[in-house]
Amino acid sequence: MTCIVGIAHQGKVYIGGDSAGVGGYNLSVRADKKVFRNGEFVMGFTSSFRMGNLLQHSLEPPRWHPDDDIHKFMVKDFVDAVRACLKAGGYATKENEGEAGGTFLVGFKGRLFMIDCDYQVGENVDGFAAVGCGEDIALGSMYTSKGTPKSRVLTALAAAERFSAAVRAPFHVEVA
Repeated sequence: MTCIVGIAHQGKVYIGGDSAGVGGYNLSVRADKKVFRNGEFVMGFTSSFRMGNLLQHSLEPPRWHPDDDIHKFMVKDFVDAVRACLKAGGYATKENEGEAGGTFLVGFKGRLFMIDCDYQVGENVDGFAAVGCGEDIALGSMYTSKGTPKSRVLTALAAAERFSAAVRAPFHVEVA
Protein backbone atom coordinates (compact mmCIF):
# COMPACT_ATOMS: atom_id res chain seq x y z
CA MET A 1 0.00 0.00 0.00
CA THR A 2 1.08 3.53 -0.57
CA CYS A 3 3.43 5.81 -2.33
CA ILE A 4 5.30 8.50 -0.46
CA VAL A 5 7.61 10.76 -2.47
CA GLY A 6 10.01 13.42 -1.24
CA ILE A 7 12.45 15.90 -2.71
CA ALA A 8 14.91 18.31 -1.13
CA HIS A 9 15.21 21.53 -3.12
CA GLN A 10 16.80 24.88 -2.24
CA GLY A 11 16.60 24.46 1.52
CA LYS A 12 13.08 23.02 1.60
CA VAL A 13 11.70 19.49 1.62
CA TYR A 14 8.50 18.55 -0.20
CA ILE A 15 6.85 15.26 0.78
CA GLY A 16 3.72 13.96 -0.91
CA GLY A 17 1.59 10.92 -0.34
CA ASP A 18 -1.46 9.14 -1.62
CA SER A 19 -4.63 8.20 0.29
CA ALA A 20 -4.93 4.42 -0.21
CA GLY A 21 -5.55 2.07 2.67
CA VAL A 22 -5.06 -1.49 1.43
CA GLY A 23 -5.54 -4.88 3.07
CA GLY A 24 -5.49 -7.92 0.81
CA TYR A 25 -7.84 -7.14 -2.07
CA ASN A 26 -9.65 -4.43 -0.12
CA LEU A 27 -9.03 -0.73 -0.79
CA SER A 28 -10.30 2.27 1.09
CA VAL A 29 -9.50 5.88 0.31
CA ARG A 30 -8.60 7.40 3.65
CA ALA A 31 -9.42 10.89 4.86
CA ASP A 32 -6.52 10.88 7.33
CA LYS A 33 -3.35 11.97 5.56
CA LYS A 34 -0.09 10.04 5.26
CA VAL A 35 1.94 13.27 5.16
CA PHE A 36 2.07 15.83 7.94
CA ARG A 37 4.21 18.22 9.93
CA ASN A 38 5.37 17.61 13.46
CA GLY A 39 7.20 20.70 14.67
CA GLU A 40 10.10 21.42 12.30
CA PHE A 41 9.79 17.98 10.69
CA VAL A 42 7.72 16.99 7.67
CA MET A 43 6.97 13.27 7.41
CA GLY A 44 5.28 10.80 5.12
CA PHE A 45 4.72 7.16 6.10
CA THR A 46 4.00 3.75 4.70
CA SER A 47 3.74 0.45 6.62
CA SER A 48 0.89 1.24 9.03
CA PHE A 49 -1.64 3.94 9.77
CA ARG A 50 -1.03 3.20 13.47
CA MET A 51 2.62 4.10 13.04
CA GLY A 52 1.59 7.30 11.25
CA ASN A 53 -0.81 8.17 14.07
CA LEU A 54 1.99 7.80 16.60
CA LEU A 55 4.52 9.79 14.57
CA GLN A 56 2.04 12.61 14.06
CA HIS A 57 0.38 12.81 17.47
CA SER A 58 2.64 11.09 20.04
CA LEU A 59 6.21 11.66 18.86
CA GLU A 60 7.94 14.50 20.64
CA PRO A 61 10.85 15.27 18.32
CA PRO A 62 14.11 16.05 20.07
CA ARG A 63 15.67 19.47 19.77
CA TRP A 64 18.54 19.92 17.39
CA HIS A 65 21.44 22.22 18.23
CA PRO A 66 23.06 24.07 15.29
CA ASP A 67 26.50 22.78 16.34
CA ASP A 68 25.34 19.17 15.90
CA ASP A 69 25.80 17.21 12.67
CA ILE A 70 22.30 16.73 11.23
CA HIS A 71 22.85 13.15 10.04
CA LYS A 72 24.28 12.12 13.42
CA PHE A 73 21.33 13.84 15.13
CA MET A 74 18.88 11.88 12.96
CA VAL A 75 20.66 8.56 13.61
CA LYS A 76 20.93 9.01 17.36
CA ASP A 77 18.49 11.49 18.82
CA PHE A 78 15.65 11.39 16.30
CA VAL A 79 15.60 7.60 15.87
CA ASP A 80 15.84 7.08 19.64
CA ALA A 81 12.75 9.27 20.07
CA VAL A 82 10.93 7.38 17.30
CA ARG A 83 11.82 4.00 18.83
CA ALA A 84 10.57 5.09 22.24
CA CYS A 85 7.36 6.50 20.74
CA LEU A 86 6.57 3.38 18.71
CA LYS A 87 7.38 1.12 21.65
CA ALA A 88 5.19 3.13 24.05
CA GLY A 89 2.37 3.13 21.48
CA GLY A 90 2.46 -0.65 21.12
CA TYR A 91 3.60 -0.59 17.51
CA ALA A 92 7.29 -1.60 17.53
CA THR A 93 8.02 -5.31 17.33
CA LYS A 94 10.95 -7.39 18.50
CA GLU A 95 12.14 -10.60 16.88
CA ASN A 96 15.43 -12.42 17.49
CA GLU A 97 16.56 -9.49 19.66
CA GLY A 98 16.12 -7.06 16.74
CA GLU A 99 13.59 -4.24 16.84
CA ALA A 100 11.43 -3.25 13.90
CA GLY A 101 9.24 -0.25 13.26
CA GLY A 102 8.09 0.95 9.86
CA THR A 103 9.25 2.93 6.86
CA PHE A 104 8.85 6.67 6.39
CA LEU A 105 10.41 9.79 4.91
CA VAL A 106 11.46 12.77 7.02
CA GLY A 107 12.37 16.27 5.94
CA PHE A 108 14.42 18.36 8.33
CA LYS A 109 16.54 21.46 7.81
CA GLY A 110 16.30 21.18 4.04
CA ARG A 111 17.41 17.54 3.94
CA LEU A 112 15.43 14.42 3.11
CA PHE A 113 15.93 11.21 5.09
CA MET A 114 14.45 7.74 4.77
CA ILE A 115 13.92 5.80 7.99
CA ASP A 116 13.70 2.09 7.23
CA CYS A 117 11.91 -0.58 9.27
CA ASP A 118 15.19 -1.46 11.06
CA TYR A 119 15.60 2.23 12.00
CA GLN A 120 18.49 2.86 9.62
CA VAL A 121 18.71 6.44 8.39
CA GLY A 122 19.39 6.94 4.69
CA GLU A 123 19.93 10.03 2.59
CA ASN A 124 19.91 9.71 -1.20
CA VAL A 125 22.54 11.60 -3.22
CA ASP A 126 19.90 12.38 -5.86
CA GLY A 127 17.99 14.59 -3.42
CA PHE A 128 14.76 12.63 -3.82
CA ALA A 129 13.35 9.39 -2.45
CA ALA A 130 10.21 7.29 -2.45
CA VAL A 131 8.81 4.50 -0.28
CA GLY A 132 5.85 2.16 -0.52
CA CYS A 133 4.57 -0.16 -3.22
CA GLY A 134 4.70 2.64 -5.79
CA GLU A 135 8.34 3.42 -4.96
CA ASP A 136 9.98 2.19 -8.17
CA ILE A 137 7.46 3.93 -10.40
CA ALA A 138 7.79 7.19 -8.47
CA LEU A 139 11.59 7.05 -8.52
CA GLY A 140 11.59 6.66 -12.30
CA SER A 141 9.26 9.61 -12.61
CA MET A 142 11.36 11.77 -10.29
CA TYR A 143 14.51 10.91 -12.22
CA THR A 144 13.08 11.99 -15.56
CA SER A 145 10.78 14.85 -14.57
CA LYS A 146 11.35 18.59 -14.74
CA GLY A 147 9.44 21.43 -13.12
CA THR A 148 8.80 22.68 -9.63
CA PRO A 149 9.45 20.32 -6.71
CA LYS A 150 5.72 20.13 -5.93
CA SER A 151 4.77 19.37 -9.54
CA ARG A 152 7.43 16.65 -9.71
CA VAL A 153 6.11 15.03 -6.52
CA LEU A 154 2.53 15.15 -7.82
CA THR A 155 3.57 13.73 -11.21
CA ALA A 156 5.42 10.87 -9.48
CA LEU A 157 2.34 10.09 -7.37
CA ALA A 158 0.11 10.18 -10.46
CA ALA A 159 2.46 7.75 -12.24
CA ALA A 160 2.39 5.43 -9.23
CA GLU A 161 -1.42 5.57 -9.16
CA ARG A 162 -1.59 4.75 -12.86
CA PHE A 163 0.66 1.68 -12.61
CA SER A 164 0.14 0.41 -9.03
CA ALA A 165 -3.14 -1.07 -7.81
CA ALA A 166 -2.49 0.12 -4.24
CA VAL A 167 -1.95 3.85 -4.82
CA ARG A 168 -4.89 6.29 -4.97
CA ALA A 169 -5.58 10.00 -5.09
CA PRO A 170 -6.24 12.38 -3.58
CA PHE A 171 -2.61 13.33 -3.13
CA HIS A 172 -1.33 15.58 -0.35
CA VAL A 173 1.94 17.51 -0.22
CA GLU A 174 3.56 19.15 2.82
CA VAL A 175 6.60 21.42 2.77
CA ALA A 176 9.14 22.21 5.48
